[in-house]
Amino acid sequence: MKPRLQTSLGQHLVMTPQLRQALHLLQLSSVELESEIAAAVESNPLLDWDEMAPISTQPVSERTRDTDDSNAPDSGEREAAQSWEGDGDERWPERGASGGHSGDRDGDSDPADRMVQTESLQDHLFWQLHLSTMSARDRNIGIALIDAIDDDGYLRESLDDIAAALLPETSANAAEIAAVLCRVQRFDPAGVGARSLSECLCLQLDTLPAATPSLELARRAAREQIERLPKLGTSGLADALGCTVEEAASALQLLRSLDPRPGAQIGNVPHDNYVTPDCVITRQNGVWRVVLAGSHAPRLTIHRGYEQMIQHCGASDAGYLKGRLQEARWLLKNIEARGETLLKVMRCLVRQQSGFLEFGKRALRPLTLREVAEEIGMHESTVSRAVARKYVHTPRGTLSLKEFFDSGVGTEGGGEASSTAIQQMIRSLVEAENPRKPLSDARLAELLKAAGVPVARRTVAKYREALHIASSHERVRIA
Repeated sequence: MKPRLQTSLGQHLVMTPQLRQALHLLQLSSVELESEIAAAVESNPLLDWDEMAPISTQPVSERTRDTDDSNAPDSGEREAAQSWEGDGDERWPERGASGGHSGDRDGDSDPADRMVQTESLQDHLFWQLHLSTMSARDRNIGIALIDAIDDDGYLRESLDDIAAALLPETSANAAEIAAVLCRVQRFDPAGVGARSLSECLCLQLDTLPAATPSLELARRAAREQIERLPKLGTSGLADALGCTVEEAASALQLLRSLDPRPGAQIGNVPHDNYVTPDCVITRQNGVWRVVLAGSHAPRLTIHRGYEQMIQHCGASDAGYLKGRLQEARWLLKNIEARGETLLKVMRCLVRQQSGFLEFGKRALRPLTLREVAEEIGMHESTVSRAVARKYVHTPRGTLSLKEFFDSGVGTEGGGEASSTAIQQMIRSLVEAENPRKPLSDARLAELLKAAGVPVARRTVAKYREALHIASSHERVRIA
């Protein structure tokens, strides 16, 4: 045995400014994206509007592609992360195509009549909790934990206080609540549910691959030296961690790339007054198709005049223009990656929920973020960002992407029925009942069981109240 040099080739994900920008753009709605692009054009002289091509906000290099499922495999991995890999051999139909609007059979209205409701951090977390597989007891604990999380994403109350607030409905000790908290802390956005800045940063570091440079040093700094960092500086941190100044600087850079207020990503994003669909679903020759929604805003391009000036100006000016040129190229690439990610998610949703598009909420099947993430080869948090505050125009009206997800209840046949489908079954049974002899919750549970969906009476009561249907006694009085 003797020492020797050896080279190896590998891939790892680093939280670069480019990747952070890509994640930020992904969670924006189409209206918010327009505002973000307009601000970028104002601040970056290398960006310009392409007045000759008024096709949404897609970069110049983009090609039109198809969204059929029978296409060639992916053309390769993109530079920063596998989340942004595209389907190079596909051909998308022309953007902006929209099918006929057949009306709303499930209570959804036209996009012009639908107002955007600002989604709070709690709404975002409750939605993920609803899709998680856990017992009713753990779900109640999760609800109490999410209620105690503030707008910055921190859990400010002690576990003992939360245990006391759960009484008398649910009895749980601090250890049991901590176990559920660990699951909530894996929700999007990364770092949510932390009880301190140190824990918040560590939770975000845990989402990065093990091969990320200086990851372990950054984790130690966040865990052991976070309060002293402003006083230590780079050299002091190097002494405290027992590493070189260069390694300490790399760890500090990684820490600075994290978000100390992860909850602010969700609750404080401005919204437009009306829904603007991000995608359009149409049916052509019996096949469901998905395209990105068109826009009358001109798309972006690189300002060729400033780009050519780089070769003829001084060193300082050339350095400034080169930096701006790189930022402009990042933005164009990340906008393209955002569109590709949206289409990947939407194609999966269409495949999984074609019955919902065809027959309405009664045919909605159980579907979770994890199932979609596994099918398209992305991280669960990436799917969550892609779905947040996004809408799609369908023949059934304009729908939120979150309406394509639902939790499930086991059936006697061994499959699952979504909670939304069960609610629609309850609504149909109530609408068909004799007004003089309305069905009780127990009777509704029996009828559902006879249909192959065993549901407890308490669950029926909960779904009935969610549908704003009065109890059988009140319905008798009204009749």
